[in-house]
Amino acid sequence: MTTSAQDVAREVRALIPVEAPVLGIVLGSGLGGLAKQIERTGSVPYSALPGFVEPTVAGHAGKLIAGTLAGRPIVALAGRFHVYEGHSAAQTAFPIRVLHALGAPTLLLSNAAGGIRRSMQPGDLMIIRDHVNLTWQNPLTGAVVPGDERFPDMSEPWDRSLCSLLAESAKTVGVPATEGVYFGLTGPSYETPAEVRMLERMGADAVGMSTVHEVIVARAMGMRVAGMSCITNLAAGLTDQVISHEDVLAITKKAGEKFEQVAMEFVRRL
Repeated sequence: MTTSAQDVAREVRALIPVEAPVLGIVLGSGLGGLAKQIERTGSVPYSALPGFVEPTVAGHAGKLIAGTLAGRPIVALAGRFHVYEGHSAAQTAFPIRVLHALGAPTLLLSNAAGGIRRSMQPGDLMIIRDHVNLTWQNPLTGAVVPGDERFPDMSEPWDRSLCSLLAESAKTVGVPATEGVYFGLTGPSYETPAEVRMLERMGADAVGMSTVHEVIVARAMGMRVAGMSCITNLAAGLTDQVISHEDVLAITKKAGEKFEQVAMEFVRRL
C-alpha cells in the first residue's frame, strides 16, 4: 500500500510539535544555513519518514524541521533528493505533499543554479518568475492523487505577488536580486557548451537539476509558490573555468547569508 502524505504528516506530528505553518521552505544545495535561523520545535531525519529517502549529495542535510522563522511558524525541508539519484519525478516532489499536509498554504523553493544570462555573476540571487521543464518527466503522471487538480493551470506557476514580495524583501535588506527564467534538466552531468548555447537561445536565464517537479505538484494542490536561485557559476562555454560541485557549494555558502536575509524578511512580510 502506498504511503500518503497525510499518513506521513501524522507521523511527523507524533514525533515533533508542528504549529500551523504559514510557509513551507525547501533549502537547496548549500543553502541549508537558513536552518540555523529557525527556532526549532523539532526535526526529523528523512530516514525516519516513509516515502522519503536520504539525499546522497553533499550540501543536503536530509531533515524536516518545524519551528519559527522571523517569529512566524514554518516547516522546512533541509535538502532534497533528485531524479538523477534514481528517483521518479513523483517521488522527488512527495515531500512537498507532506508540507502541504502539515498545513503550509505557501511554498518557498530555493536552489543552486548555473547562470546563463551573460550579465549574471557567481553569488547573484535570482527570483524565479517562470520555468521550463526539460526533464521530460511530469510528477503528476498516473492516477490522480486525491485533492490534486488533474489539469492544473500553469499560466502563473510562480505567484506574481509573491515574486514582488521577494523583490521588496531583497530591497529592504539591501541585497541585489534579479529575476529570470529557470530551466530544469535532470543532470547529473553539467551541460555542454553547445547545450548552453541552445538554452540561451531558448530563453533560459539559469539552469539547474531540481525544483520544476516540486512547483508542478504544489500548483496541483493549490499552493502558492515563490522561488529563488543562487547563481553558483557561469554555465559551460561562458567561461574557461571548470565546473565542480565543490565550487558550487563554496559559492552558495558565501551567498547563503544574502539568501537568509531575504528569506527572513520575506517571512516577516508574508
